[in-house]
Amino acid sequence: MEPKDETPSAQSNRADGTQRSGSERPLPGTMPDRLPETAPAPDFDAKSAAKMLLRSVRAGALATIDRNTGHPFGSLVNVATDSDGSPLILVSRLSTHTANLEKDGRASVLLAVAGKGDPLAHPRLTVLGRFVQIAPDQPDEPRLRRRFLARHPKAELYASFTDFAFWRLLIASAHLNAGFARAADLSAADVITNISDAEDLIEAEASAIAHMNEDHAEAVQLYATKLLGAQSGTQEGLWRVTGLDPDGLDLAHGDTLLRLPFRERVTTARQLREVLVRWHAVAENPG
Repeated sequence: MEPKDETPSAQSNRADGTQRSGSERPLPGTMPDRLPETAPAPDFDAKSAAKMLLRSVRAGALATIDRNTGHPFGSLVNVATDSDGSPLILVSRLSTHTANLEKDGRASVLLAVAGKGDPLAHPRLTVLGRFVQIAPDQPDEPRLRRRFLARHPKAELYASFTDFAFWRLLIASAHLNAGFARAADLSAADVITNISDAEDLIEAEASAIAHMNEDHAEAVQLYATKLLGAQSGTQEGLWRVTGLDPDGLDLAHGDTLLRLPFRERVTTARQLREVLVRWHAVAENPG
């Protein structure tokens, strides 16, 4: 059963600090309108923080709607992203959450950063929307498979099993909690990366990643260690590029993921080469 169309009786804050009209239908996951009038305006870039979490967290809590009773059902899943940032999961038909999604695709994924101290002091992002299954014969399935397995190489052990399939979340909204007094409601447009003008880059992604990892491994190590301050890799586990999109580059070393954002949008293979060369020069001569 679809949820009723309920509208708030008062105003609530958007991510940019402006007010949402009471006549607008709230997005799923929207905060209750309980902030005091004296609450300070947002002092952080909610959209950038949300995009960083979306691209850099490798596992999340999936909440589906139980097909038998309607209760929320939580489970743990590995997460990757499509070129535009849409979350991707690889799940088996034998699992409860898949059976739930087959009945009702509405769901959310909580992506949280772990660390020392109070878990609630670390940022987390809840992405809400509707999951759709990706059939093996869909044109974009090979790209989604490649991007997911680049992030989760151990999943190759079961990705080809007939009961497993990829699902993509069509984002409706997101809710960011970046720490105390740093929360924001976000629309799909706030967190999704525009790829309408990036066909050339997306087509070149696989070959560009292979080229960087195989022929320019030293440069990749410099990106991670000099530009992002990461620990050096080893011969058994060097830093490697796992994905790229108009907003940035994804790097991985074992279970550690990093995101290196572009200063400006990159939409072609030529622009990508220019940025990578410039990064290499800066990393070699920091100062």
